Amino acid sequence: MDEEYDVIVLGTGLKECILSGLLSVDGLKVLHMDRNDYYGGESTSLNLIQLWKRFKGTDKPPEHLGPSKEYNVDMVPKFMMANGGLVRVLIHTSVTKYLNFKAVDGSFVYNKGKIYKVPATDVEALKSTLMGLFEKRRARKFFIYVQDYEENEPKSHEGMDLHKVTSREVISKYGLDDNTIDFIGHALALHRDDSYLDEPAIDTVKRMKLYAESLARFQGGSPYIYPLYGLGELPQGFARLSAVYGGTYMLNKPECKVEFDENGKAYGVTSEGETAKCKKVVCDPSYLPSKVKKVGKVARAICIMSHPIPNTNDSQSVQIILPQKQLGRRSDMYVFCCSYTHNVAPKGKYIAFVSTEAETDHPETELKPGIDLLGPVNETFFDTYDRYEPTNNHEEDSCFISTSYDATTHFETTVEDVISMYRKITGKEPDLTVDLNAASAAADDA
Repeated sequence: MDEEYDVIVLGTGLKECILSGLLSVDGLKVLHMDRNDYYGGESTSLNLIQLWKRFKGTDKPPEHLGPSKEYNVDMVPKFMMANGGLVRVLIHTSVTKYLNFKAVDGSFVYNKGKIYKVPATDVEALKSTLMGLFEKRRARKFFIYVQDYEENEPKSHEGMDLHKVTSREVISKYGLDDNTIDFIGHALALHRDDSYLDEPAIDTVKRMKLYAESLARFQGGSPYIYPLYGLGELPQGFARLSAVYGGTYMLNKPECKVEFDENGKAYGVTSEGETAKCKKVVCDPSYLPSKVKKVGKVARAICIMSHPIPNTNDSQSVQIILPQKQLGRRSDMYVFCCSYTHNVAPKGKYIAFVSTEAETDHPETELKPGIDLLGPVNETFFDTYDRYEPTNNHEEDSCFISTSYDATTHFETTVEDVISMYRKITGKEPDLTVDLNAASAAADDA
């Protein structure tokens, strides 16, 4: 271990694995270590016995739930936007060859106590029962504007500079009501609160276009895809990639203590009495607790069920977003459901997650609106975890720390953090101009 590396990465969570892969592909010499004896860190995937041990303290789950090994329960479940940042990273690094994807059946939004399919195009807007007749027409016009908008085609701008005009101003031009704004902002553009309304509209329009383009990609009922056997496959895919490019992975390395010189700069990592030297350290918050601060808490329920979520057209996999306003909360709530069709549970079983940014110390009460949508459940586990953000200056200490995973059930925020870290580590933009069709071969059977 006494070699010198460009970068030592600590923790095999998803963000760390993606960065390790991107940096290895760039030709950097990478050592990747984890104190655990399994991949994934916080974003690991558990079988039924591991799930039982973690939440119930025993290793004897009831037999009626089926074989333990047929469960792959992701601890940080997130769907991928078919044309989104993560898929681009997977193609850029060729990790797609280690994974098989399947499209997600449904994308829904909660409105006034009911759930509706999220309309994403002008055609869907006219069919949607989410809006009345006149509102449908107004929404259709807005969707056409978004679909036709091209940044370098001034003719498509309708006289508005979206870098200056706010989302609120663009939306008010089309006279959309609050309910419509709610689902557009939270279920289509995937904003987590309403601050976007007073920010330049370009971001919202780009997010809506990404949703619509991703939806068109696999002609499915949603813009999302998910790997067969769950996300646990991802860290392992990146580990293989890193090995191909000469990176070294070491699991089960106790302590992993970051060493600093007299100027406070990281110069290496010590484990079991040996120190590996490096120029930069990349890690999750748990490896450098003195350089992060707590910024929030995620509350979630993990439910095992024997049926699809009601009112989702029997979707075998689905996301439901419950916008904050609909619940009188400060943050959105998310429902994620996957099943045996993605090989994450035995035949006939479904895994549902309900998650949100915690606003109280009572997850059972707080998550009730989401849990109520699920129908009867076989088992429910409640869990909360703290969210951390780095407080250090990477220019002074050469440490690059990821932020904890948020409550969202899609990957867009995760990728933003990874790309921002990549920028800081390398001083350049990642090249994510890829042929998106490279990921579709495996998804053709979706």
